[in-house]
Amino acid sequence: MHPVDKLVAFFNPAAGLKRRAARSVLASYEGATPSTQRKFRRETQGANAMVQQAAQPLRAQVRYLERNHDIVRGILRTMTNNIVGPKGIGIEPQPRRADGSIHKEYAAALLEAHRDWCRRPDVTHRWSFAACQRLMCNAWLRDGESFAQMLVGKVPLLDHGTRVPLSIEMFEADMVPMDYSDGDRITQGIERNAWGKPVATWVFKTSPDNVFRLPTAADLKRIPFDNMLHLAVIDRIGQIRGVSAFASIINRLEDIKDYEESERVAAKIAARLTAYIKKGTPDLYDADAASADRYINLQAGTIIDDLALGEEIGLIDSKRPNPNLITFRQGQLRAAAAGVGASYSSISRDYSGTYSSQRQELVEQWVCYATLADEFVGQFVQPIWEMFVLAADLSGVVRRPADVKPGTEDDAAYVAQAMPWIDPLKEALGAEALVKSRFASQVEMIRRRGANPSDVLEQSAAFEAECRRLDLSLPTIDPALLETALDDDEETKAQESEEDRQAAAALRAHILAAIRD
Repeated sequence: MHPVDKLVAFFNPAAGLKRRAARSVLASYEGATPSTQRKFRRETQGANAMVQQAAQPLRAQVRYLERNHDIVRGILRTMTNNIVGPKGIGIEPQPRRADGSIHKEYAAALLEAHRDWCRRPDVTHRWSFAACQRLMCNAWLRDGESFAQMLVGKVPLLDHGTRVPLSIEMFEADMVPMDYSDGDRITQGIERNAWGKPVATWVFKTSPDNVFRLPTAADLKRIPFDNMLHLAVIDRIGQIRGVSAFASIINRLEDIKDYEESERVAAKIAARLTAYIKKGTPDLYDADAASADRYINLQAGTIIDDLALGEEIGLIDSKRPNPNLITFRQGQLRAAAAGVGASYSSISRDYSGTYSSQRQELVEQWVCYATLADEFVGQFVQPIWEMFVLAADLSGVVRRPADVKPGTEDDAAYVAQAMPWIDPLKEALGAEALVKSRFASQVEMIRRRGANPSDVLEQSAAFEAECRRLDLSLPTIDPALLETALDDDEETKAQESEEDRQAAAALRAHILAAIRD
């Protein structure tokens, strides 16, 4: 108790208690105190109960927007391309010997077998492994989750189509019923043990489009979770099923769509409006002339010289197109990009700004893409690679050598998409300066570009050998040309502050010194 409160309580205990209660009220969180000035929300349901109610309606809304809203389709493509990319997540096998060195022969054999498997990895033989990754990633972000089953060895009526007997069967979230539960054992189609670990997934035997009643065990099949891949957007600890990554921005996207459509309609109507004839005062009104048909041929250079007494031509100003549309749209798209974790410049195709500002946005944004790529690798790519190595060993396609350290046979480095370059020359020179100053390794720089260091070294060695055979000189960098190439254009200099210009000059000087050395 406060000393003053103690003193008051000594003479008047009731007053002392009131002062203590008042202090406790004043020390509370304002955000947790209801008031008439702000909305106060309470949460009465757990994470899984809210997902049960909202996941399917949200999924349907985002699917509709993907079909009918160009911005949503662009966001999905942008995020999928930056997470997975055109060639998919790269895999570099790194099995180890007992001394810690990489077993290059075994790694090369695994990589060669994996290249063959990547041509037809799914049960339909329609998609490459890179295409499978893009499909799964797109469904993962749009629906909040996606599933795939791994099928190994001999499976009735299934032709793996590759040397390693492994196939994946992809399906969307609708195939796992959200409303199928059985006490605490099965919740939302996922069977768990007493610790909450998933042990099996209950999946419809046929498409749920043909099911018009509550699911029962007869409609479903049980797939052990060891063979199941479940990509899910999880927001809370203990959450079982995923919710669309667009959940928090659906209303904003709908508003953008409705507003743009209204502006387009208004602009089309405005384009049909031309002019009107002001008749003048009522005493000049001629009923016979008003009832007669009258046409004015409006075209470029038209001279109207047949206006009646008191008439004049007036133009209809519809205030369209709305000059504030672009500003409003930019602000809304920036907010939507922040909510979904995409880059504003990429989803809006607005690349205005200096090199420094674009670079800053790219660096900050790429952390989001890298985080999503890490989640995608952990939930989809890595389990498939580990199963592939096991299937290759058991089938005899690529046996695990005796000198490979147990437990390291499926070790691998997963190479996600590299951060793109805004100014290739500046980026390349900066990377070279980092390598020469020992702040980074060549292997790190090669992987940043999304390439395999071993492949780059082999290709470089082969290229240099061919140049020597043909008596060709290898290309070199001319430092005299670098200073001119590194200078910013006048427009960029005008937009930069004096501090930015000084920092850029210092960086150019450091890069040139490193290149010359």
